[in-house]
Amino acid sequence: MNRVTISIALLFLLILLLNLPIWQQDDEQKTQSDSVSDFQPNYFANKMLSTLYNDQGMVTHKVYAEKMEHFEALGFTQFENPKYTIFTERTENPWNVIAEEGTLYEDNRIQLEKNVQIKSIGEGEFVQEITTSFIEINLDEKTMTSDQPVVIMGQDYVIHSNGF
Repeated sequence: MNRVTISIALLFLLILLLNLPIWQQDDEQKTQSDSVSDFQPNYFANKMLSTLYNDQGMVTHKVYAEKMEHFEALGFTQFENPKYTIFTERTENPWNVIAEEGTLYEDNRIQLEKNVQIKSIGEGEFVQEITTSFIEINLDEKTMTSDQPVVIMGQDYVIHSNGF
């Protein structure tokens, strides 16, 4: 090897070593900005109202929320003051489910927290109101569960339980 080749190789190596920390720093900043953007909602809505229909054109669900934020990277949607109206197969007696906070997950589970109330809109129902601090609704299986204290009220009775 001659001196010119060695000089060029050393110069190239020197430039590479001087720029290496700058290249690594850019990668760290991109990683940090990606993780920060995961905690920012992809979209949000104020005073959101959504109505869902079945194949026969009958209303099955109505969802209202003061504020809704969707986090796609995290896989959930958050609601403030949600009001969820469920229409059963007998549509004359829907149920209102209200809470202060709610979270809808991608696997069709809704978790409602803080002052959860489930009320029958129709008259004459055996169960008229259920109150608790937490409830999970599985939309696919159409079930509700809670592991918190629950109060179930009807026309002539009140039941206190630890979950349902």
